[in-house]
Amino acid sequence: MRLLSGYIVGLVFGLGIAISGMINPAKVLNFFDLFGTWDPSLVFVMGGALVTTFIGYRIVWRRPAPMLEGAFQLPTNTKLDARLIGGAAVFGLGWGIAGFCPGAALPALGTGQSGVFAFVAALLAGIWVARAVLARQG
Repeated sequence: MRLLSGYIVGLVFGLGIAISGMINPAKVLNFFDLFGTWDPSLVFVMGGALVTTFIGYRIVWRRPAPMLEGAFQLPTNTKLDARLIGGAAVFGLGWGIAGFCPGAALPALGTGQSGVFAFVAALLAGIWVARAVLARQG
């Protein structure tokens, strides 16, 4: 059941990303181009996601536990440290340069465009490098 629900959630997410146009890097880059070819349509996508998440959390928190888990797994770290800020900055720069975030790049693999495969390869390489650096730090 968990595998099936994960598949359905991933499918809905991927379809939403595709329908919204977020798998098109030009659309995303135009969203960031405030003084050029600005395309504000992604504000509505993000706003819709925010409203849905807000309502969804209000409903979910009424339950004692998730449907397919024994307990909620919430982050406990509340510090804003250099690692978090640096990671957010790298994420934002990558999104602004490439026009992809990881969530949009995976469904975009279905387009078969070489740029998407290059982005995902760079993403995986970055994850590997980050893990290697963290492992050396202790």
